[in-house]
Amino acid sequence: MTAAPPRVRPALAFFDVDETVIAEKSPLAFWRYWRDRHPGRVAADLPDLAAEAAVAPDREALNRRYYRRYAGVPLEELEAAGRGWYEEYRRGAEAFVLPALAAVAEHRAAGRAVVLVSGSMRPLLAVLAEELGASVLVCTELLVDAAGVLSGEVRRPMIGRAKAEAAVRLMREHGADPADCFAYGDHESDLALLRAVGRPVVVGGSPLLNEHAGRLGWPVIPAGRGPLEAEHA
Repeated sequence: MTAAPPRVRPALAFFDVDETVIAEKSPLAFWRYWRDRHPGRVAADLPDLAAEAAVAPDREALNRRYYRRYAGVPLEELEAAGRGWYEEYRRGAEAFVLPALAAVAEHRAAGRAVVLVSGSMRPLLAVLAEELGASVLVCTELLVDAAGVLSGEVRRPMIGRAKAEAAVRLMREHGADPADCFAYGDHESDLALLRAVGRPVVVGGSPLLNEHAGRLGWPVIPAGRGPLEAEHA
């Protein structure tokens, strides 16, 4: 009697997006696009985003404040603008973090599910996730009313512990052993996500993450920028 082959457990590869996979913070880049093309949707008394960051250094609070800028906008309108922004952004000569793009391709080739985990919003990231072949997109979800209009509030900012909790949930749902799973992040707010898996990878030069990497033996990859075509050529 032939023994059944051992069951191969799945492994997931989690990627933060902003400044890990793409070279900019997508909410800030998109805000410039939105402000220039939809001036009628932008309140005249809105503070500068940098000024808001100074007022609300807590990243979850800043995340919520940012999305309140879109209160009253139909979701369909924001989704259309998000697609337009990404189509323009993706053509940039330094739009992507090339070592991270290479890692995405390597994980897909190895049969691992790629999961994008971001504090940014689905209207900006859905096309990116599709283009990169990501299996799952976990992000900050916008709340809408019955007519499909944004309230300005979000379900939960996908930042810090929220990323780690989402990763743990997905690993459990897929029957994946955390020891076999990967995570990539560039900022100290990604530390909980990196700790949630057995194979964390630091992207770029964050002093805190690099200190952890040096102490715990985590690999570090550079945040070198380049065009999408460089990895798809």
